Amino acid sequence: MDKNYPKKAIALKYDRATNSAPKVTAKGKGKVAQKIIDLARQHDIPVKDDPDLIEVLSSLEIDEEIPSEIYVAVAELLAFVYSMNSK
Repeated sequence: MDKNYPKKAIALKYDRATNSAPKVTAKGKGKVAQKIIDLARQHDIPVKDDPDLIEVLSSLEIDEEIPSEIYVAVAELLAFVYSMNSK
């Protein structure tokens, strides 16, 4: 990521039993983004760097479900997470 821009992070959660789509559970930039990333790593949650997806997701509010327009991108992210979890 270019050091001229503040680092951003978005955390998603998906529980198919209670949600129809993944939801934003945390978001931030700078020190807050780093804390989100650090917490994810401490809890063995995979972290993926995708600046384009982060830009789209950063426009969402906390507890907001992702819009259907980005289902494919988030599905690719979930596939990445599932593959990391299986290793």
